[in-house]
Amino acid sequence: MTEAPFGSREKLLKKQQYFQSVHKYTHLKGPFDKITSVAIPLAFAVTCGTMIVRGVYNMANGIGKKE
Repeated sequence: MTEAPFGSREKLLKKQQYFQSVHKYTHLKGPFDKITSVAIPLAFAVTCGTMIVRGVYNMANGIGKKE
């Protein structure tokens, strides 16, 4: 009782050879990996930095307090 494979062995070998031949870091080898590895963390860092700077500005000037 054997199961049918999900894909052909030739396709798997072609993909393995492609990923092994790319001279980049492992997490940047796919076509959309730059979005998840670079763009999203960068946007998160910029957003957090902006909120921190705004909070420090508000504290320094005494604005934005609830009465």
